[in-house]
Amino acid sequence: MLAMGRAIMARPKLLLLDEPSMGLAPLMVQNIFNIIKEINDAGTTILLVEQNEHMALSIANRAYVIETGKLVLSGDTKELQSSGEVRAAYLGGL
Repeated sequence: MLAMGRAIMARPKLLLLDEPSMGLAPLMVQNIFNIIKEINDAGTTILLVEQNEHMALSIANRAYVIETGKLVLSGDTKELQSSGEVRAAYLGGL
């Protein structure tokens, strides 16, 4: 969280985040994602790399699924979340 705060102080146009939820308790993960959403709503573009697909897709506008270094899917998050094939193959059959 400190690193995110320091990054935001520079008022970036683009914020790159790599696995911000890694190793955090579920309550902290929710807090982090709420903060990420607020930063984005305030006008900062965010590139988020995250394995917690449920949380990432809940706040993202667009998503890219990379498997073994190759782009296998991309699209609007609502489209990806609603696709039965995508859910079964990549999102644990939500």
